[in-house]
Amino acid sequence: MGVETSRITGILLAGGKSRRMGQDKRFLELGGLTLLDRALSAMETLFSDILVVVAEPDPQFASLRHAVVTDLIPGCATLGGLYTGLSLAKHPRIFACACDMPFVDRAVIERMIQLGQGADVVMAKLASGLQPVHAIYSKACLPYLERMARANRLKVQELAAEPALSVRLVAESELVDIDPQFLSFLNINTQADLEFARKLLAERRTSQGGRA
Repeated sequence: MGVETSRITGILLAGGKSRRMGQDKRFLELGGLTLLDRALSAMETLFSDILVVVAEPDPQFASLRHAVVTDLIPGCATLGGLYTGLSLAKHPRIFACACDMPFVDRAVIERMIQLGQGADVVMAKLASGLQPVHAIYSKACLPYLERMARANRLKVQELAAEPALSVRLVAESELVDIDPQFLSFLNINTQADLEFARKLLAERRTSQGGRA
């Protein structure tokens, strides 16, 4: 492994609401794999310890190759998933991403780990804003996440402004050489997003001689 990941738990946020998609996007197929499996496969190249966090128990996860845990604080969306993953993680830091991110890239994760060594929050700051669902968090964030959940302040980005935490914001210029289109941060929320991802994947396969 290129960077030290033995003390980082991979957290895959797989809540399952999919309101905008109108169907369970975790199991939508893209390039022969479900969105869930695509994200897991990327994380498995870096992390030996992986947790999948869901909003509620689902029999479709019974045979999954990783531990599946249910939100400890229900109804808090992404923030609740992060709190759950951090609480139950074996290691002091986590890398968290969402299961609807089909282009999660090992090299981008490694770069963020390298840039944010020792930080409690490592989050990319793109032109579109902060990216809290492809980020690194330490267990020092737990009391702040719990406080935010209890107050129904569910914007995870607020953690980046917490003065008591060590925060490393990663600029576009620090990632553009390995992910020029910032596709690592692309979410599939609508059918149009899915079609866009399928087109991108087809283009990649063409340029790589059939591999994606």
